Amino acid sequence: MLEEDHPLATPELCHLVVTHVYDLAAVALGATGDVAKLAEGRGMRAARLRAIKADVLKALGYHELTITAIAGRHAVTPRYVQMLFESEGTTFSRFLLSQRLALAHRMLRDPRFADRTVSAIAFEAGFGDLSHFNRDFRRHYGESPSERGRNER
Repeated sequence: MLEEDHPLATPELCHLVVTHVYDLAAVALGATGDVAKLAEGRGMRAARLRAIKADVLKALGYHELTITAIAGRHAVTPRYVQMLFESEGTTFSRFLLSQRLALAHRMLRDPRFADRTVSAIAFEAGFGDLSHFNRDFRRHYGESPSERGRNER
């Protein structure tokens, strides 16, 4: 497309193509330090990790959400997904847990969910085991889910 001088649809697309070509050139020429990190951060691995995270966020309430299921939806191996998360110093499981806890926390604070029980909120956030949810919530927020809900409303 670039060789045939096709006009790019939007200025944003033009900017994206130019940035990508610059990043490819920097990596190919052996860039180091901040330039290499910047190029890698905008590369394919970073884009795939963003897509996987977005997919996880859409499916938080699905109790059987696994790394294998996510990897299959993105046509990669579970090990590759693990490596993507490891590049950010975390794991798939930790990311999933933190996002589910954050969702439950928001729901417990939101007056629109005041009529729901803690177990209903935990289930809706993707937790299948209430004792596991209570333990992780307390560890993360320093108080039980029922205390958090009462204190915030």
